[in-house]
Amino acid sequence: MDLLLWGVMPYVAVTLLIAGLVWRARYDRFGWTTHSSQLHESRLLRIGSPLFHFGMAFVVLGHVVGLLIPDSWTDAVGVSDHAYHLMAVSTGAVAGLAAAVGVGILVYRRLRVPAVRKATLRSDHVMYTVLLGAMLLGLVATVLNSSGATDYNYREGISVWFRSLFTLRPDYHLMGAAPLAFKLHVVFGFALFALIPFSRLAHIVSAPFRYLFRPYVVYRGKDPRQLANRKPERGWERVS
Repeated sequence: MDLLLWGVMPYVAVTLLIAGLVWRARYDRFGWTTHSSQLHESRLLRIGSPLFHFGMAFVVLGHVVGLLIPDSWTDAVGVSDHAYHLMAVSTGAVAGLAAAVGVGILVYRRLRVPAVRKATLRSDHVMYTVLLGAMLLGLVATVLNSSGATDYNYREGISVWFRSLFTLRPDYHLMGAAPLAFKLHVVFGFALFALIPFSRLAHIVSAPFRYLFRPYVVYRGKDPRQLANRKPERGWERVS
């Protein structure tokens, strides 16, 4: 089971991610969109969307630093383990909480606003379930690990296992020894990767570079002098 979960599953998820994006780019180019529902409701969206997106940006950055940078590198620049974990827990908790509150507002909006609820796709239900599961499990794992409930150093276990995936020789035994909360968080995380091409999350791999080089939109107005000398027209006719 450890071999299947931590030695095979990551490559299956990444294969689905890449192959799905290629397939969708070729055969569903016009469906590659966020399916924005801003026209249906904007008040809750203005609050929840920035919280979620900025929170997730810092969460992803924290995962990149924690998983890809070995502890020997931070030791070399004079950052102790205590200082690193203190900074990681404090910033990660704030970013994770902001992202969780943001996605909570977005889910509430999607369930309570009738127009947004009608525009919800089946893939949205699956995506939100997996996304919320991954975020809540990450917060639970962080709280348990920082409170001392689990004496586990993920930089010596999960991080080493994650880096071994890039060498195509995954050290799945390290992941098998991780606490249950971390295991579930990783499973939900890779499931989310596999769902990206088949949901609205596909837009995260897009960037509007063409917008920078598009031609100008030309607006042609009428001469103000002509408008001043022209008799205004009525927009309606008087009822006889």
